[in-house]
Amino acid sequence: QVQLAESGGGLVQPGGSLTLSCAASGFTFSTYTMRWFRQAPGKERELVAAITTSGSITNYGDFEKGRFTISRDNAKDTVYLQMNRLKPEDTAVYYCNARYSGGIYDYWGQGTQVTVSS
Repeated sequence: QVQLAESGGGLVQPGGSLTLSCAASGFTFSTYTMRWFRQAPGKERELVAAITTSGSITNYGDFEKGRFTISRDNAKDTVYLQMNRLKPEDTAVYYCNARYSGGIYDYWGQGTQVTVSS
């Protein structure tokens, strides 16, 4: 059974930091590209960052350089998203995605809510 278990979401104040985790099971984690998406209310889902099997990182969209960092720990079958200097516009549901062979297989987590507010 394939599963992506997300955790780490919650309510934080502007300027704060938060680390999201996505624990994978049911497949060979090290052979999959891992990605983080987010979807804010009334907006389309957008790709935040991706990390390949070899550790190459790609950042997407209009994110402030250096605020978000994706990483993976193959020994723990876990991918992370470190978020710093959070802004209210970062409020969204954040989703973990595992992709194999350019999209032959795509697995999704159920999402974790991040709310940035005073």
